[in-house]
Amino acid sequence: MKLSVIIPVYNEELTLAEVIETVRKVPYEVEILVVDDGSTDRTREILEQYDDDPVVHVFLLEQNMGKGAALRRGFAEATGDVVIIQDADLEYTPDDYPILLKPIEDGRADVVYGSRFQGGPGRVLYYRHTVGNRLLTFLSNILTDLNLTDMETCYKAFKREVIQNLILESNRFGFEPEVTAKLATMREVIIYEVPIHYHGRTYEDGKKITWKDGVSALWSIVKYNLLTPDGASFLRSSDELPTLVRNKSKNDP
Repeated sequence: MKLSVIIPVYNEELTLAEVIETVRKVPYEVEILVVDDGSTDRTREILEQYDDDPVVHVFLLEQNMGKGAALRRGFAEATGDVVIIQDADLEYTPDDYPILLKPIEDGRADVVYGSRFQGGPGRVLYYRHTVGNRLLTFLSNILTDLNLTDMETCYKAFKREVIQNLILESNRFGFEPEVTAKLATMREVIIYEVPIHYHGRTYEDGKKITWKDGVSALWSIVKYNLLTPDGASFLRSSDELPTLVRNKSKNDP
């Protein structure tokens, strides 16, 4: 199984090289797709060392567009069997890839969410962030009828044909509720959730998400669940996708 690991980057000069090298060491065939979202620090200078790297592929956005925009570029370039999102800030460890991928490898899932709230070890930080994440997940679950514990998690793994058939539009952190809402309409797609480690960082360490992103996520939950309910309108090939997903499962007759 080949992995396409998408790393959206914005001003992560302190951790970027370590993340790339850690992903390179995972026990899978990987292609690493780094999408720089208009960084203004030394991030682009660091990325120059990978110009001739056969595993690391770098894509530069002309200006800062947001995490969602960077992910869309990465999804379009992916060629692996499974696509994983990997933040560049070391809050999530690639050591969890085997846990994240097992439901897909076993033929039981098409998409897997890595939950920070299912009992895995994690740094103690920011109670209000936890409350906000749980509230957004609760509201998303009410409208999608899913029973996720961590809708806002970075760690999401998709069979490539699933994510590449979705038409996505959120530029910033609205990606999380948008992709969840759209996956929920795809009844042939099986979603699993597994516990992961989470090493949260402080704003002094470079954390970027703010209360404004929480408000934006709330709007995205309403928008993509209540204002655009027709699932077929955001599938590139709505008739083909269920067949592709079923054929990828080891347990199908």
